[in-house]
Amino acid sequence: RPNSYRESVNKIILATQNAHKLEELRSVLPKGWEVQTAFDAGIRGELPETGSTLEENAFQKAMYLWNHCGIPSLADDSGLQVAGLSGAPGVHSAMYAGPERSDQANRSLLLANLVGAADRAATFRTVLAWATLEGIQLYEGVVHGQITHDERGEYGFGYDRIFVPNEGDGRTFAEMLPEEKVAMSHRSRAVRAWLTGLERS
Repeated sequence: RPNSYRESVNKIILATQNAHKLEELRSVLPKGWEVQTAFDAGIRGELPETGSTLEENAFQKAMYLWNHCGIPSLADDSGLQVAGLSGAPGVHSAMYAGPERSDQANRSLLLANLVGAADRAATFRTVLAWATLEGIQLYEGVVHGQITHDERGEYGFGYDRIFVPNEGDGRTFAEMLPEEKVAMSHRSRAVRAWLTGLERS
């Protein structure tokens, strides 16, 4: 089938003010799409994010945007789940070290909490919620990897400097060029699952 629905949805709102997330999402969206942020749409302040799971948070944000703007809305919630920390930081990844949302503080606390841990396996997950007139659909992207013992790399954001994907060549996400990371990242995998869903609509 031709991608008629995908081609007709050319204006969407993304529920993020994170410039890195915005850039990563835009890099894998179809050409010619007009992408607004919640701020562009006149929404100030934090979007609702009170869920206990990534799915609940993504759903909340997408529904909020759809209700306020009436434009197809895409929201993501991402988290790092570390086996040696019983799945933490998980849904609290952005504020692991406190409400100021400091990437550096989050990484430092995570490494400190893993000192002496035998199991450094970790999973990055992104859940995307897509809100339209038809309702809300959820899509997921997952990457399995390991937590390093120290920070490596200059690219990326969040926990990228301490996460090595299992399917890579031993480099952290932050040691990869942005286009290398996008080729395998959890966020881009969720976006590709969403785009596949659009093609089937």
